[in-house]
Amino acid sequence: MTTTTLAVLVPLLPFLGALAGLLLGRTAPGFVRPLAVLPTLASLALAATVAWRQSGGQAVDAATELTPTGSVPVELALYVDGFAALTAVLVTVVAACVQIYSTGYLRDDPRYPSYAALVSLFTSAMLLVVYSGDLMVLLVGWEVMGICSYFLVGHYWETPEARAASLKAFLVTKLGDVPFLIGLFALATDAGSFRVTRILGAVADGGIEHPTLICLLLLAGVAGKSAQFPLHTWLPDAMAGPTPVSALIHAATMVAAGVYFVARLLPLFEASQAAMTVLAVMAAVTMTGSALAALAQDDIKRVLAYSTIGQLGYMTGALAVADRGAAVFHLLSHGAFKALLFLAAGVIIHAAGTNSLAAMSRMGHLRDRVPDAYWTMTVALLALAAIPPFSGFFSKEAVLGVAEHVVTGHTEHAPAAAGWIVLLAGLVTALLTAAYATRLWLLAFRGEGPEAPDHGRQPLTMTAVLWVLAVPSLALGGFAFRVLPDWFDGHDLTPTLTTSVLGTGVALVGGIVTYATWRHTTAHAARVPLGAVAAHPEGDAGLVEAEAIASHAPAYGDIAYAPDPSDPGRLLLGPLHRPAAAGFHLDAVYTALFVRPVRAGANLVRFLDREVVETYVRGAGALPRWLGAAVRRAQTGNVQTYVSALLAGTVVLAVAAVLVATGA
Repeated sequence: MTTTTLAVLVPLLPFLGALAGLLLGRTAPGFVRPLAVLPTLASLALAATVAWRQSGGQAVDAATELTPTGSVPVELALYVDGFAALTAVLVTVVAACVQIYSTGYLRDDPRYPSYAALVSLFTSAMLLVVYSGDLMVLLVGWEVMGICSYFLVGHYWETPEARAASLKAFLVTKLGDVPFLIGLFALATDAGSFRVTRILGAVADGGIEHPTLICLLLLAGVAGKSAQFPLHTWLPDAMAGPTPVSALIHAATMVAAGVYFVARLLPLFEASQAAMTVLAVMAAVTMTGSALAALAQDDIKRVLAYSTIGQLGYMTGALAVADRGAAVFHLLSHGAFKALLFLAAGVIIHAAGTNSLAAMSRMGHLRDRVPDAYWTMTVALLALAAIPPFSGFFSKEAVLGVAEHVVTGHTEHAPAAAGWIVLLAGLVTALLTAAYATRLWLLAFRGEGPEAPDHGRQPLTMTAVLWVLAVPSLALGGFAFRVLPDWFDGHDLTPTLTTSVLGTGVALVGGIVTYATWRHTTAHAARVPLGAVAAHPEGDAGLVEAEAIASHAPAYGDIAYAPDPSDPGRLLLGPLHRPAAAGFHLDAVYTALFVRPVRAGANLVRFLDREVVETYVRGAGALPRWLGAAVRRAQTGNVQTYVSALLAGTVVLAVAAVLVATGA
């Protein structure tokens, strides 16, 4: 087969698997798991073959036009370069791991057939985004991922949290998609085509008349899809869905789509210095804000969600300093260790038998009960904290290194202000990332929380996947920074001495300070249940309960607990802890700025419709009704009345005729 044919089959196979799974899910349940796993594994094999054949050489570019669409044609176009080839391998690897893992995680779930089909469709849509050479076809995959996320996040629709989270994810991303669509049309109008190659050619020839406006419109969609400030608030709430879905969304699909889109069209963004600066500011705010929020979360999945937002900030930061090689390098590295983190968290939750035990303050005695999760999550957290020689170190240092090049004037593709913003924010975030990674490890595996019931050993399909993902989390970065430049733009990804020392130094400081704080707090604090007023230092159960509710403290059985005093995050953040735990109240701000005005406007429209418009409608119907009633009364059925009325009418007409004739 040709490379083009293989590339077409890569997104097609998961799509066919999803279709077959939906059709046979009820009639032939025995085929559901093979139809979920085998097409994805076959797609992985084909994606690896395409990457091997492409090998960083000339891009595979093919297109066909099915039907004329006017002045700007829409084509089924395929464009596979080094970026696309390796990103597709990442997507299929993570998707295959998630499908295999889900056969154990959701083995007793009655809605598993629809779940597996939606995961396959989600995978197919992301692969369409990766391989597409036409922006309108890319938009199809972009929007299909949105609807799949709605259904998958809301998988546990019986719970109000899942229903609200799925709706929020859909609406917030659609809020960004509206300007994104306008930007696509404006871009195609200037370039005369939706084809990526022709658009980049028009950029090189200076044919884009409004690059700043177009880029800002596109960035709105990117912010929504990749959960960047200010449209990132949907991602932490999306943790209400099944944990394997979180791994898929965070590691390889949806949130990676926005970063990949900017990487593919980076020359367009480079044409606007203002857009690059906005991208840098967006990345910096996202990185630092999400890291602070992660340090204050109690739910392990929300910690990982805010971590994803911050790591995506690193990727957009690399794009802001005009190096898509570093951005996609971190995308690949992050995909491996973030999928591992979520799936390991799923093993912990599965061992406890309930999703509610994702709260770290309730975790205890887990190291010996889930050794696979313990060791593999330790590897993933070290990669997340960018400790050498784990993969996250090399990819994160690639981002900091290119920012340093911009600051020192070694490249002129990005403004120096963007370089300073990304470099400083990246170093601060490295410190905070190591802090919350250390805190997560300590509370999850070294904590002394109440021991949850043990639901037995986890299925092999779940634990084996963890070790598979641990390999790239540990070893990917060590050789990737030497090999990837040949696949990308040829830019050097070797860590620089200055940023390596600074980045590793602040990471070690963050980890050591967090550990020391934890040792200090555990030596001087103990958990106090509500009701034990005399044992509590404040001596007031009501105050304890209020504080527990305000900080979303979890409950264990029928006993609610105050915020864990051994949590080092509380001491490290100080007065910032409460606003950070609430995501700096951005949801409340958006409610005040957008939700309430929209509701008020809707109520006003409803009032005008009922009290004004309907009044005129009722009035328009009342006049004919009154005339009909008058005419109906005249229909008495008495012949004498009719004759009298006829004679009277004749007399009136005669008099009128005489008057008219006299006047003439």
